[in-house]
Amino acid sequence: MDEKTLTRIADALERMSPAPLAAPDFGTASAFVWHVAPDRLQPVERVNRVDLDLLVGIERARDTLLENTRRFARGEAANNALLWGARGMGKSSLVKAIHGALLPDHGDLKLVELQREDLPSVARLLNHLRQAPYRFILFCDDLSFSHDDQHYKSLKAVLDGGIEGRPDNVVFFATSNRRHLMPRDMIENERSSAINPSEAVEEKVSLSDRFGLWLGFHPCDQDEYLAMISGYCSAYGVTVDAEAMRADAIEWQATRGARSGRVAWQFFTDLAGRHGVALTG
Repeated sequence: MDEKTLTRIADALERMSPAPLAAPDFGTASAFVWHVAPDRLQPVERVNRVDLDLLVGIERARDTLLENTRRFARGEAANNALLWGARGMGKSSLVKAIHGALLPDHGDLKLVELQREDLPSVARLLNHLRQAPYRFILFCDDLSFSHDDQHYKSLKAVLDGGIEGRPDNVVFFATSNRRHLMPRDMIENERSSAINPSEAVEEKVSLSDRFGLWLGFHPCDQDEYLAMISGYCSAYGVTVDAEAMRADAIEWQATRGARSGRVAWQFFTDLAGRHGVALTG
């Protein structure tokens, strides 16, 4: 066998079983994204987030998660948190905003984003986080499972920790549109067709019970929707006639058939553009 053939075989084996991830330098950034194949923690130079004060209509969830995260940052007991409910109401924005708000006083608090499809690799990720002299918010956005999805078993490594337990320096926050992380029709279908209905979905449904905090997010009313837009105008220095803005904002949400923080931001982006304002920072 010639040298070129041996080299190709070695390269193929390396791709199939890459070298273990070297100890990451967590001092290079405040946030990271976990990737696999090969395993790596990619630093995020600039996190896409808004100021905590701009998140309107979710005060109870905001205050609860902020206090829980502050305790964790101080090295005190804290719960994993599931942020569930209406789309576009600031669930993921809240997680990123709280991390940003605590950074000035807790510089060793890191945010690590994990994609749902990479949950099977979570044990390897936790091994790296466990050994680091930092505190980590492990964040998974838009978490949900279908009836034949086995990724939920990997999530238990984060929530329960198995024989080792969850690392003391890691807390897990997830967002989902579903309170029980799986569609209601699948829950009902499995219950109706199973030999033992109560056991058929208990393992998956009980997964959400393993989160110490359940924070619900509900559609906003018109006053909250308009308050969000007014807050953005103040924060970014966009001066407009209040009545004209109100009429335009109501028409904007009517064309989309919903009100939410996301719709408010989309309207404000259009409004700022019409007034020649660039949205930065």
